Amino acid sequence: MSAVTLRRWSWRGAEPDPFSLKTLSDALGISPLAARALFLRGISTVTDGSLFLQSRLGSLPDPFLLPDMERAAVRLADAVQRGEHVVVHGDYDVDGITGTALLVENLRALGGSVGYHIPLRLKDGYGLSAAALRQAAQDGARLVVSVDCGICALEEARLANEFGLDLIITDHHQPPEILPAALAVVAPSRSDSLFPFRSLAGVGVAFFLLVALRKVLRERGFFSEGAEPDLRRSLDLVALGTIADIVPLQGVNRILTRYGLTLLSQCERPGVRALREVAAVKEVTCGAVGFRLAPRLNAAGRLEDAALGVELLLEGSPERAAEIAGLLDGFNRERQKIEEETLRQALERLEGGEGSAHAIVLADERWHPGVIGIVASRLVERFHRPVVLIALENGKGKGSARSIRGFHLYRALQACRDTLEGFGGHEYAAGLSIDAGAVAAFSAAIEEVARDTLAPDDLIPMLSHDGEVLLEEITAEALGDFVALAPFGAGNPEPSFVATGLRISQMRTVGEKHLRFVARQGGYTFQCIAFGMAPRQEELCGEVDLLFTPGFNEWQGRSEIQLRIRDWRPSVP
Repeated sequence: MSAVTLRRWSWRGAEPDPFSLKTLSDALGISPLAARALFLRGISTVTDGSLFLQSRLGSLPDPFLLPDMERAAVRLADAVQRGEHVVVHGDYDVDGITGTALLVENLRALGGSVGYHIPLRLKDGYGLSAAALRQAAQDGARLVVSVDCGICALEEARLANEFGLDLIITDHHQPPEILPAALAVVAPSRSDSLFPFRSLAGVGVAFFLLVALRKVLRERGFFSEGAEPDLRRSLDLVALGTIADIVPLQGVNRILTRYGLTLLSQCERPGVRALREVAAVKEVTCGAVGFRLAPRLNAAGRLEDAALGVELLLEGSPERAAEIAGLLDGFNRERQKIEEETLRQALERLEGGEGSAHAIVLADERWHPGVIGIVASRLVERFHRPVVLIALENGKGKGSARSIRGFHLYRALQACRDTLEGFGGHEYAAGLSIDAGAVAAFSAAIEEVARDTLAPDDLIPMLSHDGEVLLEEITAEALGDFVALAPFGAGNPEPSFVATGLRISQMRTVGEKHLRFVARQGGYTFQCIAFGMAPRQEELCGEVDLLFTPGFNEWQGRSEIQLRIRDWRPSVP
């Protein structure tokens, strides 16, 4: 199987009419290019544009619009007031780690007796743990609150009832046809949810549970002798988990993340400060969180015990925080080595002819279940196919799946359920368990689903952009307006544009893999950087079209506009 090199270019949405753009630009006081970027992200009215740019916490929806929220908040308030012991059951990824830390920190601040459990990936697997529920009951708990897991835990919910536990499930994954018989299942993805935003991360659902809890306690007069907790101070945890889980940075997620990034930048939490130091992060952006901070929090869960991540985020001692962050950094380096070896082995098998035309399924006894999700993502980037990697051990397999636009993973796994022992997830990422003897049948089944679902064009990556521009339109003023559109990430990408009929000069290789050159259009020139594209430099001859993201390059105290090149093609006369 060969890597995909061809890319399609497409407008991010329907081309807006000039009158609408001028109205948006004039009313909001932003450049026409920024107005166009807003319009193509679905922000087409002045009212919506104002709400988007302001992103006020006061605009957040009522948490009681989430299903079962009132029941959950009342029960949790009862537990706090009665001094009951509560156990928070999280997941071992960053979303689950941050959500667990969020609930534990704030429930303890309210005077609650709170413990937590994070499953061991290799021992417990994904989701609610029956053993953890049994242990919670033995430890005297009467209430367990899940974070980022539990929506498919039918058997575990039944066991919780047997153990005398009230179970509150907070989750954001796709629900099954039959919900667990828990006290409350708080999930924006439920079909009966009235919450106006369905794409919360697990930590976001946990945050709204705390908002609802505070309201119930306020109405009971709980804070008459003390200050109410300022939940805004925990938005750094919400931002960490939301960005790491790659949910769309739109609507509610954008508001929470925007405020949370400010807190992460202020670095008041000792654990965050220590994590930034070992990751050498000077400026906190979505990219820094996604590629430097989150992998280190994730590393312990992939190889060891993810509870270390919770401990780091809750730690008040800078010295202990630095110690834990150092451990996580070491686990991350080890994870990177294992990941590279797994990727090499997977590529060898694909180059040897394995892998189907529309979907890739590979299983191997050499693979570590903690890294196959990352490797699957890298294979998706290279081959633009849905990918399922399965780590086999003693006749059983644990799989991680990643997908492309147009192929809904959770629905595909539903169609293949007869070949699986269990599965869960959402549109672009999922996990599964399978008997080793069923791998071939599963591979054939998901290939059939992919063949029926994906058209030939779906197998060619799409690069979306915000329309064509002249280089003379790329000004410092326009770039300054783009800052107001941040934070950028999934669902809210950085603005990118197409310029045609350019001539390239002063081309040179940087660091073996990257290219620097100057692009000229008429009397306007800009410095350009093309990361990882040095092997394609022979294509930069004659007149070319460039697809790029404009920004500022800071170097030795100087700031100049630079175009970050995403792709190019020969200009059509």
